[in-house]
Amino acid sequence: MLTIAVGHAQTKQETKRPIAKLVAEPSKWANDPTHSSVKFTVSHLTVSEVEGRFKTFNGTIESPSSDFNNAKVNFTVDVNTVTTEDDTRDKHLKSDDFFNVEKYPQMTFRSTSFKKFKTNMYELEGDLTIRDVTKHVKFAVIYGGQVVDPWGNTKAGFKATTKVSRKDFNLRWNKLTEAGGAVVGDEVTILLNLEFAKQKS
Repeated sequence: MLTIAVGHAQTKQETKRPIAKLVAEPSKWANDPTHSSVKFTVSHLTVSEVEGRFKTFNGTIESPSSDFNNAKVNFTVDVNTVTTEDDTRDKHLKSDDFFNVEKYPQMTFRSTSFKKFKTNMYELEGDLTIRDVTKHVKFAVIYGGQVVDPWGNTKAGFKATTKVSRKDFNLRWNKLTEAGGAVVGDEVTILLNLEFAKQKS
C-alpha cells in the first residue's frame, strides 16, 4: 500500500510540471557569395545548351524558425556581371536585345511564400523582376542543412531551380536556322547553389 501511495503522489506531482513549449528561433542570414553560384542554361540551335552565370549577387533570409519554413527571401543580381565565357556573346546579352544593363542594371526576387513539404524539400514562390517586367515564379528548393564551420560561423545550404520564358521578360531577340529552329531557345533554366551565413546578434 505504501508503494502504491508514493507512486500515486509522484504521478500527481509530475502532472503539475509545466509542459515544455517549442520556442521559435527567428534568425537572419546573409548569402556567402564565395561559396555560391547563380547560373542559367538555354538551348542553342535546338541541339545543345549554353551555360551562363552572374558573378555578383546578394541575398538575405529572415526566418521565423530554425527550419526556415515561412521564411522571407530577398535576392538581387548585378546583371552587368553576366558571363558565358565569350566576350561577344556577353556584350550582346548586355544590350537592349536582351538585358539592357544600362537601363535595367539589376534583377530582383522577392518571396511571397516559402513552404516545407518534405524533410528537406521546399517550394519557394515570389516575384522575379527582369528589365521592367515582374512575373510570379516558383522554385523547387532542396535544403542541405546547417553546419558550424571551423571559424564558428553557422552556415546553411540550398539548391533552387526553376524554368522561365525569357520572352515573358522582354528578352525577345532571336533568329531562325535554315531548318526553321530558333538560334536561342525560349525556356531558360535557372539554377542557384547558395550558402548562407547566420548573422550574429
